[in-house]
Amino acid sequence: MLSRLFRRRFVEELEKLHRAGQLRFFGNDAPLADAVAFAQWLAPLRTGEWVVYAKRPFDGPQAVLAYLSRYTHRVAISNRRLVRMDEHGVTFRWKDYRAKGRTRQKTMTLSPDEFMRRFLLHVLPSGFHRIRHYGLLANARRRRLLACVRDLLNVPPPIPVSDEAPVAAIPTFICRCCGGMMQVAEVIMRQQPIREPP
Repeated sequence: MLSRLFRRRFVEELEKLHRAGQLRFFGNDAPLADAVAFAQWLAPLRTGEWVVYAKRPFDGPQAVLAYLSRYTHRVAISNRRLVRMDEHGVTFRWKDYRAKGRTRQKTMTLSPDEFMRRFLLHVLPSGFHRIRHYGLLANARRRRLLACVRDLLNVPPPIPVSDEAPVAAIPTFICRCCGGMMQVAEVIMRQQPIREPP
């Protein structure tokens, strides 16, 4: 489905650019400036299956997933990362994933036009959407589907938390490597060493 979606979107955008006169053709391709010739040239592209060329990543699939996951659900930059804007430009915080420890958080200052250029590189074209939950967790039917799954698995629904009920505070800690919040999942008591009799 994705192959066909991108094929359609790509061909439609090519047609728009041609109609707007934004495509230039030279040499042997000069006849493609004619609308009929261009339509005939596009015809085989509509019927063929589009296959994306892909090769194994250098650092393994985990590195690819880690890289892509930083962009699939979030906007290019959040407000809390903006530090200041003055006559020198726009200063913002960014995370250097190649660095370790506390040196990951860095600041960068760019001229306003360069900052906007980089920001707009992350804006999706019209008609495209960032990844959202799908299947059982799709927003449109999540509540109904999860209730159905609980029925099929004979699992009781979660107990709703009352506003008046006191909620025990969960201790949080800051990770020394990335600066993120950590929560205690389990407390493991240290065992006393067994002393052998003399």
